[in-house]
Amino acid sequence: MSTRFLSYLVNPRDLADALEKQKSHPPANDESRIVPISAEWYLPNVARKGYEEFTKCRIPGARFFDVDAIKDPNSPYPHMLPDGKIFAEHMSKMGIRRNDIVVVYDSPHIGIFSAPRAAWTFRVFGHPNVHVLNNFKLWVELGLPTEGGERKKDWEETNYPVVDLEKELVVDYEDMLGLVDEGAREGVEIMDARPVGRFWGEEPEPRPEISSGHAPGAISMPFTELIDPTTKALKPASQLRNIFLSKGIDPSPATDKVLMCGTGVTAVVIETALQEAGIEGKRKVYDGSWTEWAQRVPKDSKLIVKEEE
Repeated sequence: MSTRFLSYLVNPRDLADALEKQKSHPPANDESRIVPISAEWYLPNVARKGYEEFTKCRIPGARFFDVDAIKDPNSPYPHMLPDGKIFAEHMSKMGIRRNDIVVVYDSPHIGIFSAPRAAWTFRVFGHPNVHVLNNFKLWVELGLPTEGGERKKDWEETNYPVVDLEKELVVDYEDMLGLVDEGAREGVEIMDARPVGRFWGEEPEPRPEISSGHAPGAISMPFTELIDPTTKALKPASQLRNIFLSKGIDPSPATDKVLMCGTGVTAVVIETALQEAGIEGKRKVYDGSWTEWAQRVPKDSKLIVKEEE
């Protein structure tokens, strides 16, 4: 059996139907499998913990993508992208094959939040077939199948290939230093997914050692504005497009979109929404995001903005 979902975002009933068909007609050893993957993750100031919640309620057969573990172990910043070798080691332990159709989901409590980041990580390492469930909160509310308890390893480890990351999808600190220069900003729009209060330096960051504010030239684009307040799913494409246009975002391929947030997680909610809305231009994520920026820029410089430019 080989299933291909028609869009990057997958609705709960379509995934449930596909998993039921796969259960009835298991794919042969060399065929693509649909593998649901939980990337449930919470900010450090939230009492919930991703894996603990995963053991309470998950899609049957799901595997856990640990955002805090699948990272660069040598970076001082949270969950920075690993190299290809580390990513491959984790995928091998999770029993993921290169031809698997992975559908990533996140929290039943807060909806779309961390799944886009994990799905983007798969894409950065060139995994051919990646999707985001829109979303697990709806899955649970629809009464679709769930299970709980400690996840027993019922798969064989694989030999996932080592692939270099696609640098065109990622922006690093040095890139950002160039982008915030007035002369280099033309043709680039920087969007920040954090709440407005943190963007303007009026509210604290969830990590106490980090001051709030924003990078010069950044546009405030709180990811919550892209989420339906009731379902916590991404809003329909037409609404998303209108939101971006109302912020002055150029929908043409002439302008690159650089996305940031606190630590590179919710920035990818914007990346996903841009894709869904049909907003063109290269989409790149500043992996270190505000946590790295606020700690590395000179404190006496104008690279942390807290007032109208």
